[in-house]
Amino acid sequence: MGWKRGLPGGLAVPALLLVAAAGCGTGKAHERAGAGAPSPVGKILGDTDESGRHYREIGRKQAPEVDTEVTPDPAGGWDVRLDLHRFRLSAAGAGATAVAGHGLAYLFVDGGLVTRLRTSAYHLPAGLVPHGTHHVTARLYADDGTVWAVQGKPVESTADVTASGAETTTPSAATRTASGAPTG
Repeated sequence: MGWKRGLPGGLAVPALLLVAAAGCGTGKAHERAGAGAPSPVGKILGDTDESGRHYREIGRKQAPEVDTEVTPDPAGGWDVRLDLHRFRLSAAGAGATAVAGHGLAYLFVDGGLVTRLRTSAYHLPAGLVPHGTHHVTARLYADDGTVWAVQGKPVESTADVTASGAETTTPSAATRTASGAPTG
């Protein structure tokens, strides 16, 4: 069976002209609307993270989500696993453009950046989590370096980890912010 056109032959030409006319223009209207190009996704906010990267506001229904799980590694250190929803980690070399549902996860320990993740698993060396209780946070960023945010809060998840010498305590449940899911 062959493929059939959805429009009768007489309607194809007017439809084509309508599409062509809609695409015509010089782009001057966009230039007058603002100083820069329109944001590809979401709205850039004035708020920034600790390193000065702006938040990119997105609606709760479209927002990515992340859960952070940290478990002791019997060989030493900690294994971090991210459970991502409506989000894909971008490959190295991805363009520096914000695309809904894509980007990187930044991993922080007690507020200090440890690494930028392009995979959902990471081994955290024991030296980065010395004796005591620490906060391991995964925060989601767009490929252009902006922070994905919902209602002005970054999309992130934090797990509390307690290290006590040779003995380690299983971390408490991760808390997630900005994604709309319950915490705790």
